[in-house]
Amino acid sequence: QVQLMESGGGSVQAGQGLTLSCEVSSFTNDLYYMAWFRQSPGKEREGVAVIDKNGRTKYATSVKGRFTISRDNDKMNLYLQMYKLKPDDSAMYYCAARFAYGGSMFDPLATNGYDYWGQGTQVTVSS
Repeated sequence: QVQLMESGGGSVQAGQGLTLSCEVSSFTNDLYYMAWFRQSPGKEREGVAVIDKNGRTKYATSVKGRFTISRDNDKMNLYLQMYKLKPDDSAMYYCAARFAYGGSMFDPLATNGYDYWGQGTQVTVSS
């Protein structure tokens, strides 16, 4: 069983940055995809960024150029560096992991493709 635990959320002003961390209770090289999702009240959970075991990344259009996802297989951690935060970035941020390669048609930013989820960490950005 893989357990994921997020940390690093908080309250910041617009334009500031935060770095989220996700500690993984499994050797992360076994996890093909690791991703960050977010959900704000009244909205569906959405994919923010994903990184595969080969280091390939994909970002949601809304965060491209402002967020950077990375993974440290030695420390079994996943990170999300967030810059130039906007009020629209306010949400609960979740770490997710999937063991298997999804194939050429798999959308790694879709919420239904992941095996494990963390409990989330809140990010609040005020204007």
